[in-house]
Amino acid sequence: MAKKSLGQHWLNDEPTLKAICAAAKLTGDDTVLEIGPGQGSLTKHLVAETKKVVAVEIDSELASRLPGAPSLEVVEADILAFDLNRLPSGYKVVANIPYYLTSNLIRILSESANPPSLMVLLVQKEVAERIAAKPGQMSLLSVSVQLYYEVELGIVVPARFFKPPPKVDSRVVILGRRDRPPFKDLDRQKFFRIVKAGFSGRRKKLRSSLAGGLGISKQQADDILKKANIFPDARAQELTLKQWCQIYQSVQQN
Repeated sequence: MAKKSLGQHWLNDEPTLKAICAAAKLTGDDTVLEIGPGQGSLTKHLVAETKKVVAVEIDSELASRLPGAPSLEVVEADILAFDLNRLPSGYKVVANIPYYLTSNLIRILSESANPPSLMVLLVQKEVAERIAAKPGQMSLLSVSVQLYYEVELGIVVPARFFKPPPKVDSRVVILGRRDRPPFKDLDRQKFFRIVKAGFSGRRKKLRSSLAGGLGISKQQADDILKKANIFPDARAQELTLKQWCQIYQSVQQN
C-alpha cells in the first residue's frame, strides 16, 4: 500500500514508462540513479537498457522487494543524504519523484560536486512548467535550475495513470547539463542571495525588492540597476539569466 507520508503514487502505464526512458536517451554504457523506485515498474525498464542502475529507496519494505538483477544496486536511504560522489561522472537521473521533494532535490543535484549529465523527472505538471518558464514568468525555481541545465518539457501524465491517483496531473521535465556555466567566476551563494532578494516581493518592483532583500536603500538599489542597464520598475519574473548576472556584477562593483 502506498504511504501518503512519503508521497507514494505508483505509475504502471507501460507507454508512459517507455516514454520516460526514451526521453533519457539511454545507452548500454549509462549509469542511472533512480530515486524512489517504489514497486520497480520503471526500474525494470532502466535495468534492461543501461549498464547499471542505482535505485535509492527510503522505504525499507519496498527496497527489500525490488527484483534482483546483476546490474541493479538497491540502496536503502534518504536521497537527500545520499553521497552522489559515489556515482561515476556523467551519470543520469531518471525518476518519478514525490512532489514534496522536487525543489530541494533538484537544487541538491544541480549544485553537487558530481552533478548528473541529464535528468528526466516526472513531477507535478505545474512545477515542470515553472522550471521551464521564460522571462515574464520566471521564478526563483526556474532561475535556480536554468543556471545549470537546459530545460525541455516532455509528456503530460494524467493523474488517473497513478495508483492512488494524486490530485493533479504530472509532467516529464528533461534537464540537460550545460557544457559550461553561462557565467564565469560566479559565487553561487552571493548570486542566489541577490536572486532571492529580487523575488522576495513577487509583486514589487525590483528597486523595492532588492532594497528590502539586501538591506540597502532604494537609491543604492537604483544605482545597482542603472549600472546593470535594467529599468528599476521591472519585476523579478521579467528578467533573463543574463540580466541577473548583470545585477550580480553590479552589486560586486558597488
